[in-house]
Amino acid sequence: MISRIDLRGDALPEGGALRDLLPRADFDVEAALEKVRPLCEDVHHRGDAALIDFAKRFDGVVLDRVKVPARALADALAALDPAVRAALEESIRRARLVHRAQRRTAHTTQVVPGGTVTEKWVPVERVGLYAPGGRSVYPSSVVMNAVPAQEAGVASIALASPPQAEFDGLPHPTILAACALLGVDEVYAVGGAQAVAMFAYGTESCPPANMVTGPGNIWVAAAKRYFTGRIGIDTEAGPTEIAVLADDTADPVHLASDLISQAEHDPLAAAVLVTDSAALADAVAEELKPQVAATKHVEDRVVPALTGRQSAIVLVDGIEEGLRVVDAYGAEHLEIQTADAAAVADRVKNAGAVFVGPWAPVSLGDYCAGSNHVLPTGGCACHSSGLSVQSFLRGIHIVDYTREALAEVAHHVVTLAEAEDLPAHGAAIKARFGWKVPQSK
Repeated sequence: MISRIDLRGDALPEGGALRDLLPRADFDVEAALEKVRPLCEDVHHRGDAALIDFAKRFDGVVLDRVKVPARALADALAALDPAVRAALEESIRRARLVHRAQRRTAHTTQVVPGGTVTEKWVPVERVGLYAPGGRSVYPSSVVMNAVPAQEAGVASIALASPPQAEFDGLPHPTILAACALLGVDEVYAVGGAQAVAMFAYGTESCPPANMVTGPGNIWVAAAKRYFTGRIGIDTEAGPTEIAVLADDTADPVHLASDLISQAEHDPLAAAVLVTDSAALADAVAEELKPQVAATKHVEDRVVPALTGRQSAIVLVDGIEEGLRVVDAYGAEHLEIQTADAAAVADRVKNAGAVFVGPWAPVSLGDYCAGSNHVLPTGGCACHSSGLSVQSFLRGIHIVDYTREALAEVAHHVVTLAEAEDLPAHGAAIKARFGWKVPQSK
């Protein structure tokens, strides 16, 4: 069901050569970009009318407006299953605990007497959040996007989610209920690339946003790339990934269930086990069979994901080699299920989030760990972080120097300006001192 890659025996290659040996899904955002470009520009020129046309074309619904009425949010919350409400409230509570602690405060550094640089943190003014609504409904994504934005102090938060034919053209009611619980009252029944375009350009109903965050399909990722520079984005999220680094102390039942838990997201989802135990590899491969047979979404998601080129069991000589492999892979979610798992996890360099030991599965992080589940995919964890309060903040430096503090360093500024053949830079300093730059004492 799942392929194997044997990296035992020979020395592991370095850098890109090692990355090239590891499984990865085909996810061609550049090709999708050409298809979303005309769609995005149609939203630019026709606004809400284009969004309504796309809802009929892509979602099979006829809308008379894209903004969700406040009454629909209240009704969705009132009808929400009490157990689901309790679970969402606990997810929100834990996420707030973690994200509130991330908030930065202004800091002033005295560089010299009379010369200071203060870094203050300012939230972006308006954010558009995206909650997918294709194969599954993701109220958890509403939580993971809204909470850090709110804790950052973003004043204006809007959310878009695809309209659903079975719910009279509204987004899924659990999405609406999650919005109501979080106090997000500006919601749009818009999906895909057109939702990103709506936030980027603005329409009659929706003012433009400064930033768009949230997971989505390849069309959402392509639209984010198209608008990078016009708006801020979190990441071009690709198919979800789980990697597990395990030794012979790990339970194959746990490992098989964790691999399946991510495979059920999407046929392109990646499930990778890295281990130095051939016996464990065999046991996990065997355990997958009955667990896959007993789960849901088998033919359309789980089996294509586990049998696809993006999933594999990777055999290595030892945990040292395993660490090199998982760092080269840079997984969105990385589980460490080894002896002394905490010490091994502490050595990981590249991962969106690390889950330590047998009692911290990825599913916990998806919902109720308090961590954020909007994480870098496709190996981007080697240079990018998951969504956090910092994602919604901008650092601004405030430079405050007295005449005396400027005089003390003026000759250095002039010297560097002249070294770069930018004499007007130096002249801006000289003008303040009657064109005679004082020399430092």
